[in-house]
Amino acid sequence: MSQLFCFPDATRRDPAVDRWLEAHPDELGLLARRWYAVLRECGSDVREILHDGHPTACVGDAAFAYVNRFKAHVNVGFFHGAALPDPARLLEGTGKLMRHVKLVPGLEPNAKALAKLIEAAYANMQAQVGGSLPRT
Repeated sequence: MSQLFCFPDATRRDPAVDRWLEAHPDELGLLARRWYAVLRECGSDVREILHDGHPTACVGDAAFAYVNRFKAHVNVGFFHGAALPDPARLLEGTGKLMRHVKLVPGLEPNAKALAKLIEAAYANMQAQVGGSLPRT
């Protein structure tokens, strides 16, 4: 049984997330904005919050993905990434649950495969919140 990472304060559109996205106008910020927009568009039940200093997307209050900007790359991370199908082998990480895709400016990601990962993460979380799983 999976544990859900929940944020009861997640909202449809968090001004703190918008400020974070606007504060990074460089190439890394553009990557983060591009992929966070995809997270936001997954469905009408997507909520968001700035968690640990980076934008986090939730299904209701259950986190499913995030973007984070680092010195030379951007991560698109998945809270239950270990459970996602990844035939393109984009996912990195060795945690029990979490995985991420590292995006580097100038190296075009496999956009179709990343979009499928995002869709799968969203659908996976929708299925989980429909049940009665423990929340942390």
